[in-house]
Amino acid sequence: MDSKQVFKAAGFLILAVISIPANLLVCSAFLHSLLTEGKLLTTDIILCNLAFANLMVTFTRGIPQTLTAFGYRNLFDDIGCKLSLVCFRIFRGLSISLTCLLSAYQAIVVSPASSKLALLKLQIPQYLMHTIAFLYVLWYALNVDVVLYSVSSLMNNTVPPYTFNLEYCFVIYPDYVILYIEGLISLFSDLVFILLMTVMSVYILLLLYYHSKKVKSIRSSDRKSGQTPETKASRAVVTLVILYDIFYGIDNAIWVYSLTVVRVVPLLSDIRIFFATLYTSVCPIVVTVTNPKVRNKLKVVRPERPVHTAESSLQAI
Repeated sequence: MDSKQVFKAAGFLILAVISIPANLLVCSAFLHSLLTEGKLLTTDIILCNLAFANLMVTFTRGIPQTLTAFGYRNLFDDIGCKLSLVCFRIFRGLSISLTCLLSAYQAIVVSPASSKLALLKLQIPQYLMHTIAFLYVLWYALNVDVVLYSVSSLMNNTVPPYTFNLEYCFVIYPDYVILYIEGLISLFSDLVFILLMTVMSVYILLLLYYHSKKVKSIRSSDRKSGQTPETKASRAVVTLVILYDIFYGIDNAIWVYSLTVVRVVPLLSDIRIFFATLYTSVCPIVVTVTNPKVRNKLKVVRPERPVHTAESSLQAI
């Protein structure tokens, strides 16, 4: 392999090595809490499904991309390509929509009782599983068309126009009109959720800002009230949204450029895929650092060292 291939292989391998155990840790932490406590908080359910979606993104795109970078070819037949690509798009969509749902719910949690959002505080937990099921159906409906255009190999090894070369699979659009329509659907479906989660995050930041101003007016003994669990959770959610906006902003910028050219350069496609899967590695790290239930899974009980007092030393002598 040349230096570019080595760099590419190392990059995707690092993402996979981080993403798989980190997301498994998040899922196992919440499932353990469900088994021991009998229930999960609304935020925990969203985070657990988000970790599962990120894990599946790694399996359906990160691992094939890593193997391809190391020189493996013909990973799938046509059916395998279709299944891999449609699953990747579904779980990628779930990743963005669940992050959006998380930010919206957190904004509702921290909103004042007088806010109109407060009315949804009891309704979202009640219809949470219905909402998540709807998101699965939505992203399947938006991306099922990819099965029509994906193949595992090319005739005569010639890349036709309007083709996305993933190296292990190819997505061949019949003409520019279909490519453009499919691209706009993907772009606008992402933008709707990105704009919504950004608005919710700005709302959370404004609430935290006004709350911090109120805390400053309270006597010093009460200043710890600014570090409530809701405040910490809100900051973690805003961090996830900012990271998502950055990574998927680059992803969508490259996607828009791809719609303007006949053939997409493989290197550009690799960069786009890297940023599309980067969130799957960073997200569980943020969750692990900020969520107490996940942090507790990492705690190792250390045996207590015996305390050597003067009396015990004398007895030993």
